[in-house]
This record gives sequence, structure tokens and C-alpha cells, in this order.
Amino acid sequence: MKTPNSSLTPALARILATVSVGFVVTQLDVTIVNIALPKIGADLHANVAGLQWVVDAYTLAFAVLMLSAGVLGDRFGTRRMYAAGIVLFALASLACGLALDAAMLVAARAGQGIGAAAMLPNSLALLNQSYGHDPKLRARAVGLWTAAGAISIAAGPVAGGLLIAAFGWRSIFLVNLPICAAGLLATLLWVPRPEAAKTAHQATARTDERSTPQQRPRPRGIDLSGQCLAIVALTALVAAVIEWRPLGLAHPIVAGGFMLGLVAAVAFVMVETRVAAPMLPLSLFSKRTFSAPVLFGICVNLTYYGMVFVLSLYLQRARGYTPLQAGLAFLPLTGGFLISNVASGWVVGRYGVRVPMIAGAVTAALGYGLLHLVDASTPLPGLLLPFLLIPSGMGLAVPAMTTAVLASVEPQRAGTASAVLNTARQAGGAVGVAAFGALASGTASTNIVFGLQAATAISVGLLLLAGAFACLVHPEPHTRAASERKSGPVRTAEPR
Repeated sequence: MKTPNSSLTPALARILATVSVGFVVTQLDVTIVNIALPKIGADLHANVAGLQWVVDAYTLAFAVLMLSAGVLGDRFGTRRMYAAGIVLFALASLACGLALDAAMLVAARAGQGIGAAAMLPNSLALLNQSYGHDPKLRARAVGLWTAAGAISIAAGPVAGGLLIAAFGWRSIFLVNLPICAAGLLATLLWVPRPEAAKTAHQATARTDERSTPQQRPRPRGIDLSGQCLAIVALTALVAAVIEWRPLGLAHPIVAGGFMLGLVAAVAFVMVETRVAAPMLPLSLFSKRTFSAPVLFGICVNLTYYGMVFVLSLYLQRARGYTPLQAGLAFLPLTGGFLISNVASGWVVGRYGVRVPMIAGAVTAALGYGLLHLVDASTPLPGLLLPFLLIPSGMGLAVPAMTTAVLASVEPQRAGTASAVLNTARQAGGAVGVAAFGALASGTASTNIVFGLQAATAISVGLLLLAGAFACLVHPEPHTRAASERKSGPVRTAEPR
């Protein structure tokens, strides 16, 4: 057996850069819009609930369609689906920039979410397929890929503030057009076609093709009933949470939304246990190495997405900052993500996935705890330490979490596994925006400060819970060699 080459070759580096483009634009639009919310509300006459829908229309579509997008990638080719997602995201971004009212903007944001759902799981699947031959190199690549997305999340408010000050709020969507164009061109030029990947593997796989042609799994179909139930369940839940504060728990829309979401969720689980090709393979959750990091990801995204929404209102409405000033106030987040994400790949390679996940959760929880102490009169330097601790902890933990999930499944299921992980994370983010935004509803600064303090207290508890989930993860991800010792050589999936 040849020793895997652990060097990052130019071809692999180009693939990493290309798939990172998709991750950057999908994550950038999670946070860049937050800094523009007060301007959007004033221009399009939207209240806080309407602004929550501007954020959650994207996140909901992103979350509920990712599982089907992962299946479509496995069936029709990850490369093809990734390129289609880039095109759709660009068209929806153009529609956002031209929106005439809040309803049109919400619809266009949902279109962006559909494009993002096509891009993200197939981006990670392409990366896993390209680097799956070397677990250490894959951990390093995942760390760099995650760093690109995490930095875009942190840079979103800063970039948004600069763009809004110079060109207005519509520019935060139109800026996606040249990024998507570059990503599409790079995909066509640098990501190999399935035929090329197959030719490259023929020399080593020729002896296996005749003896075991039946080992290649057949692509799964689309689970339409499960997809529809997932959309109903998550949308009803988020809608009920958003409208809870302004309408009250006893209102028919709120009570009915919670009831519909619960019924649809139960029906979804029942359907997934009975259909031949479920969109959510529940068998994956029987593995502790898979289920624990997925639950970890839900906690992380719920706290961060919800907190960024509330902080944007806090900085501009409670403290009176302009969008540019608010964006610059978020600047410390960028440095924390940059350093910790790059370091995470090294930490995972040396200590395994459990240590950085636990350390990251505790560090971020400490940051939220310090943020709990602020009010409308807290000096800006008082925000510096929590703004550094939160991204430092997340940046350390998230690449390790992603590596743990990818290592828990065979390469052929990488698209589905990454879709499950990111679906769960985006669903957590949507709930976080709805719940934390509801806590901070109202225009008075006292309401927003109360919402911020309540949200930070909840975040501390959830991240400590995430640390407990991390304790259930095996310290070292399964390696290719270990898999071969148990079940024979692992057949590598072909890039598509």
C-alpha cells in the first residue's frame, strides 16, 4: 500500500479555493443582511417580525432543501449541482437588489436559500471526494474551507456597513454577482468532470471492477413526502416563534403554528422510517460519532445566528450607531475566526476532534457570559473581549465537528451526511433568529437590551450542553486504515 501524499498540490488547492467560493457566499448572506435590517425596515416599511422573515426566509429554504440537494448531488453529480446552485444564487441576489417591497425581498431571499442549499452540501462533498485519500490532509482542507466560510460570516457585518455607507442597502446583494461569476468559471475550469476522475482511478480500480461491480451503490430517489413535511414542520415552528411576542401564545396563528409544526414533525419521522429512500436516513443517528456533532452544530448555529440578529438591533437602535459604525464594531469577530479556524486543523491532527470541540464550546460560552453583562451604556471596549472569545471558540470547534461527521460515514454518503449536518445547523440558526428576535422585539432600547441579555443567558446554557455532546464523540476520527482493517479496502467515491 502506498503512503498517502499529505502535501497540498496545486490541483487540490484550486479545488479547495473553488468550493470555498460557494461556502463564502452562502455564509456571507447569513450575516451581511443583518447590518442592513434597520435601513431595509425604514425603506420597505417592515417591522421587526418582517425583518425576521427577511433573515429566516433565506435560512429556512437553505435548511429544508439541503437534504434533497445532497441526494440530487449524489444522483446527478456534485459538480453539476454545485454549478447550478451558483447560478441560481446569483439570479436570486439580483432579485433581492431590485426588490420593490418587503414581500418581494422575502421571496427573493428564499430563492437565495434554494441556491445556497444546492451549493453547500455539494461543496463539502466535492472537498471530501478530493481529499478523502488522506485523513490528515482532509482535516487540514476542512479547516481551511471552514475558515473561509467563518471569516465571511464574521466579515459580513463589516462589509455590509461599508457597502451600505457607499452604495445603499441593495449593494449587499448585488455584490454577490461578481463573486458567483468567478466561482462558476473556476468550477468549469478547475473541478474535474466525472469522466476525468474515472479515468484517473482506472489504473488502481481495474482489478476490482470485474470482481465486485455490484458494490457501487445505486443513487437514491427524492423523498417528496418527507421533503414536504420537513418544509411544513420547520416553517410552521419558525412562524409561530416569530409571531409569539407580538400576537401572544393564545393567538390562533401562534398556537396553530406550534401544533402544525409538531404534527408535521411527528409525521416526518414516521415517513422517514417507512420509505425506501428517506431524505433523512435515521440510521445515521444510531452512530454516536455522527449524532453528537450534529447536535453540537445545532447549538452553535442557534446561538450565533440569533445573537448576530439581536446585536445588529442593539448596536443601531439601542446605541444609535450608523450601519458603518455597527459594522466596524463587529470587526473583532473577523480576527477571532481567522486565527482559530486555521489553528483548528492542526489541533485536530494532533489531539483529535473531541478536545477542540469541548475547548471551543467552553470558550464561546465564556464570551456569551461576558456579553450578558452589557447594557446600552456599556463602553465599546467592553464588547471587545466577548467579540473575540465567541468566534475563537466557534472557529476552533466547527472544523473539528465537521471532520467528525465526515469521518463517521463512508465516502459514498458524504453528500448526504454533509447535507444532514448543515440542514440541522441552518435549522438551528433559523430558530435562533426567530427566538432571539422575539425576545428583542419592540423599538425601545430597554426591550432590545433585555432581549440581548436573555439571549446571552440561553446561549451560555446551550453551549455548555454542546460541550457535553462533544464528550460523547470519539477523540480520534475513523481513519481509512482503520476502516480497511475492519472491513477491507474502502472504495473511494468518484468526484462528480
